[in-house]
Amino acid sequence: MKTIQKKDRPIGVFDSGLGGISVLKELMYLLPRENYIFYADAAHTPYGERSIEELEALTTRAAETLIQEGVKAILIACNTATSAAGQALREKHPELPIIGIEPAVKPAVLSGGHPTVVVMATHATLRQEKYRKLLEKYKNQGNIYSLPAPGLVTFVEQGELDTEAVRSYIREGIKGLSIPDNKIDAVVLGCTHFPFVRSAIESVVGKEANVYDGAQGAAQEMKRRLKAQELLSERTETGTILWQNSKGEEAYNKKAEGMLALLKAHTLRE
Repeated sequence: MKTIQKKDRPIGVFDSGLGGISVLKELMYLLPRENYIFYADAAHTPYGERSIEELEALTTRAAETLIQEGVKAILIACNTATSAAGQALREKHPELPIIGIEPAVKPAVLSGGHPTVVVMATHATLRQEKYRKLLEKYKNQGNIYSLPAPGLVTFVEQGELDTEAVRSYIREGIKGLSIPDNKIDAVVLGCTHFPFVRSAIESVVGKEANVYDGAQGAAQEMKRRLKAQELLSERTETGTILWQNSKGEEAYNKKAEGMLALLKAHTLRE
């Protein structure tokens, strides 16, 4: 296969559901001329309460689906799937750029002043060795609290983003952490579903708390890898998105398309 042919292939973006659209948006901002296939494993969402074995199998199956579609690279837009199977996929497909995502603990903790940081994620992400290593590395540079928030994934999948039920769920979770004076300096969105409920999170923790997620870093790493391998598209026109899901439901694809439009409408960058 010639390099020029590879350049024209799409980038595959995978998530357990709709959350990965927050990462897709960052990719589209950095790489607007690329074509994309967004694949949601709607038949098995949410991933957060599944075993490592299940996660490995589901993530591998999704990746193989995208590879069969002829993608030139894959971004695993799911913290849980990245932790469970990212390395194994890279070892199985060394010829393919495979980028994962992880909770943005580093920039949050290094923001200065020994901050109090709340990391919101699924149970599966928080119990992974990869996350434990992050905690160990930065434990002396801030007060880090881990908050399992799997219910937020369900809210997002149902299209419920900034309601009293969502805010109440977040309040109860924060309350359970027993943070001194309830002062939070930073919140890490350790699941790609969570940017969709960012407004609800900010209304609970306060606007003075900085919010971090790993989407921009993952998108930048994808651009770096494609550039290094001379795989960046040379098209001059804006790229396209092909929506797919494991249920094969067109209604779900339409919902995903609408969620991307909604996310764009509520951010400054288009």
